[in-house]
Amino acid sequence: MTLTEKIRDKARQLGFEQVGFSPAGPLARAAFFTRWLGLGFAGQMDYLARTLDKRTAPNRLMPGARTAICLGMNYFQESSPYPDPLGGRIACYARGDDYHDLIQHRLLTLWNWLQEITGGQAHGQGYTDTAPILERELAQQAGLGWQGKNTCLINQRQGSFFFLGEILLDLDLDLDQPVPERCGTCTRCLEACPTAALAAPHLLDARRCISYLTIELKGPIPRSLRPGMGNWIFGCDLCQQACPWNHRAVPSSEPAFQTRSGLEAPSLLHLLAMDQRAFTEQFRRSPVRRAKRRGLLRNVAVALGNSGSDRAVPALIKALGEEEPLVRGHAAWALGRLGGKQARAALNIQMGREQDTYVQSELRHALELL
Repeated sequence: MTLTEKIRDKARQLGFEQVGFSPAGPLARAAFFTRWLGLGFAGQMDYLARTLDKRTAPNRLMPGARTAICLGMNYFQESSPYPDPLGGRIACYARGDDYHDLIQHRLLTLWNWLQEITGGQAHGQGYTDTAPILERELAQQAGLGWQGKNTCLINQRQGSFFFLGEILLDLDLDLDQPVPERCGTCTRCLEACPTAALAAPHLLDARRCISYLTIELKGPIPRSLRPGMGNWIFGCDLCQQACPWNHRAVPSSEPAFQTRSGLEAPSLLHLLAMDQRAFTEQFRRSPVRRAKRRGLLRNVAVALGNSGSDRAVPALIKALGEEEPLVRGHAAWALGRLGGKQARAALNIQMGREQDTYVQSELRHALELL
């Protein structure tokens, strides 16, 4: 058995269903990525441009790297219908424990094993979504899948619900062949996006993407995009759910990725009432903590505004007294969208006492909606 075969076998033992090997040199899509940044489609993700040279060539990130071991781990979980308008939606990947910790630990285990069987002759480093690497491009070169029209990496057997990790090392291993695109004429992912974030096949305008809006964007969500967010409060799976290749996705057996209690369709009213201590406790070791309390409650307010339910009005009125202007502002918008005498009275009262100029603008807009 070759070293490449041994690595592949060990990685699968550690729970990586997909294993491939790619050269660690400059990436073919570097020019596309540079153009994408130039179009401004990265929004506020300025860090992408700051590390451009390393992202486009893994051997610049780790000088001397010759091969990238690319790994994929399934996280798919079934989603139930959402009949309650006051239930929120969290992306499948974020309903369990934080994947960074688990995958980084598995990568370290694989690396330590590799050191043992090579007598400490190999040098390398493992990464999972924490370093400037164009992971999907690298994984495509390694044969793990192709980049679909929704920009997700799609595997012919497993779909696209899987995490990526990689180990760069200074050894020459047997390389895999890239996988050709198999999307054909299908455009279901483009049609499924309610905010038109997919500007064209393979071209994502992150500024319109629900995942970006609920996680990466730190300030106010553009008003024109709020209605399209529905009840998504952290991330979004719509383009993946629409993809025919995901119809064969099998739920992950990894305990860490199982949906936590209360996160299948979390109560929006409960979430809006959370103080910092409750937020920290509920989302300990969860990807959702990345949004921070103010960001999550902002998202929750938008979802309540989209709920069409009068039951949301009292909670949103209470949120007008929230200390975070970002939350007050989005609660005001939600009240304007839901309407009613109670909402109008509360908005007028808040308008008379509000000192923050941003919130004042949201209050004025909300009153115009009534």
